[in-house]
This record gives sequence, structure tokens and C-alpha cells, in this order.
Amino acid sequence: MLPILYSLQHCPYAMRARLGLLMAQQKVVLRAVVTKDKPAEMLAASPKGTIPVLVLPDQTVIDESLDIMVWALRQNDPQDLLHADAPSHLPAMLDLIQRNDQAFKPQLETYKKSKRFHLKTEAEEREKCETFIAELEQRLAAATDAKNNELNGHFIGSKPSLIDYALLPFVRQFARVNRPWFNQAPYPHLRLWLDTHLQSRLYSRAMAKYPLWLDNREECLLGED
Repeated sequence: MLPILYSLQHCPYAMRARLGLLMAQQKVVLRAVVTKDKPAEMLAASPKGTIPVLVLPDQTVIDESLDIMVWALRQNDPQDLLHADAPSHLPAMLDLIQRNDQAFKPQLETYKKSKRFHLKTEAEEREKCETFIAELEQRLAAATDAKNNELNGHFIGSKPSLIDYALLPFVRQFARVNRPWFNQAPYPHLRLWLDTHLQSRLYSRAMAKYPLWLDNREECLLGED
């Protein structure tokens, strides 16, 4: 039996979980759902009803996206995204992800709302998001090779890590709120980082569209080519 992942196509938390599972080369059955029609099986496993939900073969339930990523990478981490050779890196990653989830994401939702409803507060709400965005830009700038101006491309350490994939869906959302503004904003390193990830095969696989599970009950494998 394989683990079962209940997933929502464009939810950044579900995207995060799918990225982690793909990076870990962890095979799972993906059940695509929609918010307005959540399967009874998912709600029985995780009554809080948030997405994603991962149900393991022994019926253990993991219903937090970051926990799904960490679980998957602890099963198999071929690219060492947890930086096993640098024990201090993982706590730093988790701290930055926590700030993304607890502070940046709620502010991002306010910014998105101000844009959607054409409120006069759009610029003000965006500036509040920029505190975090500017920190990410500074981290990437510090990782740039000063000699040839090449981007290292990572927030922590000298190689890819959990943090890059955990933050990707949220930076993507921020950029999409007002793409013309983001394209000329003073965040060149972050734009390059984002565009590089969005053009990758991994991202394409993570964003593959699956038929809604409730429509036909057919099982699909995540990342199956």
C-alpha cells in the first residue's frame, strides 16, 4: 500500500507538500479535491478539514504541509535538502518557514484582498509584505558570487535546501498579485530565483493537473509520467 495525499491544485500548502514528496522520490496516491466538496474519507482522517492531508499505510495522519515535507525527506533525501552535514541549518530553515507561515502569509492574504477589490490600501499592504521579501532578497544577494555576479540561488547554505521549496509557493503568490510591479521591483535576485524554479521540470510535475477524485474514484500516482 502507498500513502494517500489529499491535495488541492493551487493551494500553496498543498503545492509545498507535493514538492517535498517529489524531491524525496516518495510514491503516493494523489486524490485531487476541491474545498467546497471535501471527501468524507479525508474528513474522517483529519476532522479539521485543511489541505493537504497525508494518510500513511499504518493510518498515521500528517496534516501539516511542512510536516509532510520533513517526513518525506527523512525517508529519502537524495539531494540532502535537510543539510544533514550542517546540523545548525535545519533549525534556521524551520524558523524562516515559521515566519513565512505565521506572519508573511496572513499579510499576503491582506495584500491580495486589497488588490482584488481595488482598495486604496494596496501599496500600504504590499509594503508590509516587503519586510519579509526584502530579507529573502538580501539572503540571495549575499549568496551571489561577487566575482562573476552569478547567483548561488539558495537562502541557507551553498546548496538547495528544504527552505527553497517550502517558500516557493508563497513567493509565487506574492509575485502574481501584481506582476508588472514585481517585475520592476528592487528584487532582482528573488525574481531570478523564482523564475528558475517556475521553469523547472520539478515545478511542472508538482503542478500537473489531476482529475478530481470524487468524480471517478480513480487512483493517480503523484509525479507519474
